[in-house]
Amino acid sequence: MKKKTSDNVRTAFVGEAKAYFRLLAYAEKADEEDVPQIALLFRAVAEAERVHATRHLNLIKDLMVKDTDTNLENSFQREKTISETEYPEFVRQAEEEGEQLAAMTFSQARDAEGFHAKLYERAIYKVIKDEVTAYQVCQVCGYVTDKAAPDKCPVCGAPKEKFKTVE
Repeated sequence: MKKKTSDNVRTAFVGEAKAYFRLLAYAEKADEEDVPQIALLFRAVAEAERVHATRHLNLIKDLMVKDTDTNLENSFQREKTISETEYPEFVRQAEEEGEQLAAMTFSQARDAEGFHAKLYERAIYKVIKDEVTAYQVCQVCGYVTDKAAPDKCPVCGAPKEKFKTVE
């Protein structure tokens, strides 16, 4: 695929993926306001945006998705960059502007991303390659562990009940 088209497909993918989550949030708000038909409309259009995002991703998948070892390395590097560079800057700026809630969510995401990097690093060094084990994901902050869900999330302090098993 030529560069301009590839760039446009990537931009479209990101836009559609964002629309999907934004519309789900709108649906949730409509539910809270007891407007079920509008909530349903938002969910239906969100599903359509998911279809669009998936189609766009399929067009560029060969450019983005490589062999598993490369995908692990890319994921590890991305997690390190975001946890060590991007989120610390987001935290700093939020604190500078007095936005404590945003600073807290950025800080927790930064810490969770650091744990993600460690999981990828273990996979790169083949520590977990031959194992098949479930993961526990904190539904508050995104912390992931390949062990049993802790009594309290080490990042945000959420109780064990807030963990979702991914198997």
